[in-house]
Amino acid sequence: MDFSQAADLIYAELVHWSRAGIKLIPNLGLAILILIVFSFLSRWVSRWGVRGLNRVSHNVSLINLAGALARVLLMAVGLFIALGVLGLDKTVASLLTGAGILALAVGFAFQDLTANFISGTMIALARPIQVGDTVETNGYTGKVIDIKLRSVVIDNGQGQTVEIPSKDVFQKPITNYSRIGQRRIELAANVSYLDDLDRTQQVAQQAVRQLPFVLPDRPVDLYYKAFGDNSIQFVVWFWIDPIKTSPMAASSEGMKAIKKAFSANQITLFFPTITFDLKQKLDESRAIDS
Repeated sequence: MDFSQAADLIYAELVHWSRAGIKLIPNLGLAILILIVFSFLSRWVSRWGVRGLNRVSHNVSLINLAGALARVLLMAVGLFIALGVLGLDKTVASLLTGAGILALAVGFAFQDLTANFISGTMIALARPIQVGDTVETNGYTGKVIDIKLRSVVIDNGQGQTVEIPSKDVFQKPITNYSRIGQRRIELAANVSYLDDLDRTQQVAQQAVRQLPFVLPDRPVDLYYKAFGDNSIQFVVWFWIDPIKTSPMAASSEGMKAIKKAFSANQITLFFPTITFDLKQKLDESRAIDS
């Protein structure tokens, strides 16, 4: 075959391809239009589906998961229809087969990523935690602000957010301070051996019980724990609604209330003798300076 025959053959093939391409333009335009329509349709269905589910369910993570899945499925349907319009039926079958093989390969290659997605789905379905809950998990404590498929985002209350992989949250223990809606606060202190323990108990319980954030239907308990070298150790337990007040604020107000009540009733909270000596020396120094 000489050069002219090869050129004629190439020219003929190019003409054939160009004619086939021209004939395919209407179908190609229709396929593109189908993809555009399904793109808008998937967003619309996802948006309205999320709004509809918000009316019947408060599971934010599950609602977001359903919206994302609906969008992906509609886009996949649009892609297969567009390929069918182009006459690429065999390509559709090959894509389905390849997608299965690719999913299997990705599952083995990215086991942690796959585990996070599966764990995120299980968290959305089982709902061990929800957006707005105050939780402790994997060494972090804070308020859940977002539950994604891959991770859980927590506000640690110190101006930072912590993103924990869903696998770790799902597989490790979770302390949920918001599930029951109540939280017990524990205050520890020491009282002098010279004070009456029954009276000390009544005064402390009454002082804490009068705090506005203490749940009235739960008891305020005081237990003596041990005899110390110079004092008797005790703990006070009371219950709060963690949504209305923070544990730190409740603990602080409880300490102030107990100290004020003990001072009014001549009950001595134990403190080291050196503290008294230091205060006396400071008072004497101020008196001399004045």
